Amino acid sequence: MRIYQLDAFTDKLFAGNPAAVVPLAEWLPDEQMQKIAAENNLAETAFYVKTGEAHYHIRWFTPSLEVDLCGHATLATGYVVFFLEKNQAGAVPADDESNDQIFFDSRSGLLKVCRSSDGWLTLDFPADIVQKANLQPPALLASVHEKPLAVYKGKTDYMLIYENQAQIEALSPDFREMSTVPARGIIVTAPGSPDSGVDFVSRFFGPQVGIDEDPVTGSAHTTLVPYWAEKLGKNDLIARQLSKRGGYLRCKLNDHASPNRVDISGQVQLYLTGEISE
Repeated sequence: MRIYQLDAFTDKLFAGNPAAVVPLAEWLPDEQMQKIAAENNLAETAFYVKTGEAHYHIRWFTPSLEVDLCGHATLATGYVVFFLEKNQAGAVPADDESNDQIFFDSRSGLLKVCRSSDGWLTLDFPADIVQKANLQPPALLASVHEKPLAVYKGKTDYMLIYENQAQIEALSPDFREMSTVPARGIIVTAPGSPDSGVDFVSRFFGPQVGIDEDPVTGSAHTTLVPYWAEKLGKNDLIARQLSKRGGYLRCKLNDHASPNRVDISGQVQLYLTGEISE
């Protein structure tokens, strides 16, 4: 089996969020895919199978479990399909400008990835619906050590709003305590500082799924973008995730869709190609 490792949401290697991508002719047993993901020991390993013309089925595994949605691994998979598997049956030719979008069936519904002439890829994901979290697990605030301005709950994550970027940079969570919070993960976010050149910043903590801090979390922006679009009064947003590796995203809320959709754009860098020995 071929395997690729790529850095997503970055314009340079050794930054952004690394993901492994494994193209398959047919599905492997779940246990085997989970073992491969654990062996890779990356935040996510994506597996995909071609199901039709420009249509694929995608699944995502952390080292410990299968998840419902992963943005950066989907972006990386789009790059593999568009640019790296062009000599393989069913791939999209890299020089075929008329075929600039592909579709993935997933546990989170139908997802679209588009490519543009400048090398950026765009994810079309369903927007998350968040509500004020009036009932909050005690471990949630205890684990971050600093009280936020507000707390929201989305489909899978809690989102904590802070006043400024410096607070987001300074947070040092207690991951053991945070791992008891009943959620996929915790998003912390604030407006970008005046000199940052971005509209908002964030970090994502996921000890519940085996990742203390995720470098760049595309799926978290399905929660972040609707909030900041309403807060800032605009639908086109520039975002930065403030992990050690760092990530840069262009985002857009499509509030004319029903339900709302979020465009999340980023760049991808190929780190390695290889083969899995069976």
